[in-house]
Amino acid sequence: MNETTSESTRTTLTRHRASKFALLLLLAIATAMVAHATSPTRPKGDLKVRITDDVMIPAPATKSRIEAVFVLDTTGSMAGLIEGAKQKIWTLASEMANAQNETEIRMGLVAYRDRGDQYVTRRFDLSSDLDAMYAELTSFSAGGGGDGPESVNQALHEALNDMSWTSDEGVYRVVFLVGDAPPHMDYEQDVPYTQSVALAAKRGIVVNAIQCGQNVQTASIWKKIAGLAQGEYAAIAQDGAMVAMATPVDEELAELNVALADTALTWGADADRSELKDKVARSRRAPAAVAASRLSFLARSGGKLNSGRLDLVDAVESGEADLEALAEEELPEELRGLARDKQEAVIAERAEKRKLVQARISELVKKRDVYLVAEREKRKVEGADDGFDDKVLDAVKEQAASVGILY
Repeated sequence: MNETTSESTRTTLTRHRASKFALLLLLAIATAMVAHATSPTRPKGDLKVRITDDVMIPAPATKSRIEAVFVLDTTGSMAGLIEGAKQKIWTLASEMANAQNETEIRMGLVAYRDRGDQYVTRRFDLSSDLDAMYAELTSFSAGGGGDGPESVNQALHEALNDMSWTSDEGVYRVVFLVGDAPPHMDYEQDVPYTQSVALAAKRGIVVNAIQCGQNVQTASIWKKIAGLAQGEYAAIAQDGAMVAMATPVDEELAELNVALADTALTWGADADRSELKDKVARSRRAPAAVAASRLSFLARSGGKLNSGRLDLVDAVESGEADLEALAEEELPEELRGLARDKQEAVIAERAEKRKLVQARISELVKKRDVYLVAEREKRKVEGADDGFDDKVLDAVKEQAASVGILY
């Protein structure tokens, strides 16, 4: 082969490879565009490609997440709302998790009063362990206050600076400030709310301000806070105007909740076993509507016994725990002293029972959803959708769309 022919061949091969690469590139991009168009629930920004040696391949979509911190006035005048929030926290979590795309929920809490009260603030960091969040919330009662303004400035500062916010894409970050009194602006060594909400806006954290009652000064500042941090302002009744929405399947779900709790196996160090036992006991004591909402959330979040650390049945199934590696004192009481095959048999039996219970729970949760949607539509038509939970969910469903979380 002469030099001219060789050069021509190389040119043809180069063109062929380039054409093949271009065709593969167009094919990959078209595939990604079709997937994006037919999957409206993907988070924004997931239409990306990565280069391999031969072709551009669509990158996997990231899991969506909601990070919500409630900054809650817990002074004496807020008693009604606090008690209502205890009943509604699982409803909020369940509704937030009911997005079209899989969405992880992390919640945090900053409870505040004022200087001179039993505490100025109490914090529960952002966590996906909503059973622990529920336990923290149920420990609160209203008290203190009395002089009008409260330590709103400090509470907002801590909510934005002392919580484990992430910086991942596809995350809706939000603060809900809930209270009835304006901030003290006369305290030394206090970070003013204007500085805190400016920081929130810079970090992409939305701040919604929900006013309880009709204090004119509070309304003015709450509106300013929401406006500075791309949030919404809402005014609700002093007691939160939360309506208990029982459904025809709540009682059966409550019974299934007990049956599910009966399958629990606690494990690990003493503190871990104690924590799991407390969670199971608390779930047993929950009112029927609260238990139903909790089961609804768990069904939408992987179908485990509880949120947070897994019990031994779920841990063995997921591979988080290995019976061979556990010391005798780390085992649940039910398994101690048994041969390995007997231990495995107990776990398998409980896992099978759990699956049957959870299958029935899933059926009832679907029926419950249909009923609740109809009831909420009815309340909206009647103009009665003005409670704390209504305002929170309305804000979430509108604002979370900005990061591709759709309902």
